[in-house]
Amino acid sequence: MLAHGRHSRLKSRLGPVAEATTALQLPAPAAPAALAALAVVALASLTPSPASAQVTTKILIRVTSHDAKIIGSGVGGARVTIRDFQTGAILAEGIQEGSTGNTSSIMVTPRERGATVYGTDGAAGYLATLELSQPTMIEITAEGPLGTPHAIQRASKTMLAVPGRDVLGEGVLIELIGFTVELRSPAVAASLTAGTPFTVAVSVTMLCGCPTEPGGLWNADDIEVLVRVLDGGKEVASQPLSFAGTTSTYAAELTVSQTGRLELQVLALNDDTGNFGMASRTVVVKPAR
Repeated sequence: MLAHGRHSRLKSRLGPVAEATTALQLPAPAAPAALAALAVVALASLTPSPASAQVTTKILIRVTSHDAKIIGSGVGGARVTIRDFQTGAILAEGIQEGSTGNTSSIMVTPRERGATVYGTDGAAGYLATLELSQPTMIEITAEGPLGTPHAIQRASKTMLAVPGRDVLGEGVLIELIGFTVELRSPAVAASLTAGTPFTVAVSVTMLCGCPTEPGGLWNADDIEVLVRVLDGGKEVASQPLSFAGTTSTYAAELTVSQTGRLELQVLALNDDTGNFGMASRTVVVKPAR
């Protein structure tokens, strides 16, 4: 009776609050299937998504000679290297091979937008095959001509490569600037004597191997060729070379008074195009008897 009376008086004092409290219901336990589904969703959110599939993407590169044609197999071709610009990883590399292209379309015919200039039959190029999973900034580097190591020039450019978007046709053009200068005379083991004239002869061609001659497409009259004699890096004599009557050949008679090991340095210069080239050789000049 005591307990029941106290409970009745407490309930009457609490009034509506007590009634609401007794009316509260706990949620029903989740079904096992629902719990399993939630677990799968949570696990999926923690699992890394698989990498995007790689897509084969082709890019054609053509390495050209400034104010001339394509650097082809006749001069050893050009080395092409493609790297991921961000990481430096090599994505493709190889040698450009083929012909120098069509002289008329490259050097003679006025160019119209969209016209084929370099992409003619047999024209040299390097077709790179990349495996890309996302748009990637790449750096393309070209070095050549490989047949004359002392005359190798290098250039590069960057571009965005997009998976599945091939770049063909004319290709990506990379231009190398300079002349190829090769010393023909004196020979490496020539015996030279102070005060006695000797012949300095060189060949000067474009980097693609295209010839130079007076009045020609690559005009020898626009090219200054000279030889410098260096003793310990200091110039002690110099002499201009003239066209020698044979395509791409220039020569002069030179006399030096210094003795010992000297450096012959021959320069070919065209200020109008910015093409410059050099070849050098160490010679031993003996005293006159």
